Amino acid sequence: MIELVLMNHEQYEAFRDQSAADYAAEKVAAGTWDAVDAERLATESFAKYLPQGKDTPGAYIYNIVDTAKQQIIGYIWLQISDAPAGKQAFLYDILIYEPYQGKGYGQATMKALDQVAIEEGAVKIGLHVFGHNLKALHVYEKAGYQITDYQMSKTLTL
Repeated sequence: MIELVLMNHEQYEAFRDQSAADYAAEKVAAGTWDAVDAERLATESFAKYLPQGKDTPGAYIYNIVDTAKQQIIGYIWLQISDAPAGKQAFLYDILIYEPYQGKGYGQATMKALDQVAIEEGAVKIGLHVFGHNLKALHVYEKAGYQITDYQMSKTLTL
């Protein structure tokens, strides 16, 4: 069984460092950022979206825990905010650690995420997935997410 457990300060710092590094790498892989600037831009992004760290209003940053094994198997960051159509949730980051991938934890985590969002009054959950991340795209589609728009690019050669 999966349980989402709010992070303590030390866990949050480790999450922030890993999540920012992963985000920078994904932006470079997507061709959006230059490798030279990626770390700085990712740090700036975290400062913008989590100005008070784990205590930022509307931020829910959890460890994903396998309760049977009493093992942290990943993390998840959900943001909930008010919107004209009702409270909206946005999944900023999810990571199932490598040894636990492909074992159904992603789907179980997405169900636990739905429950948290419902309990917090959200009527919708959105997310962004990089086009090259086919594994994540599969997890999200299997969990019932639908594509709402496309952003495309083409690298030009001179």
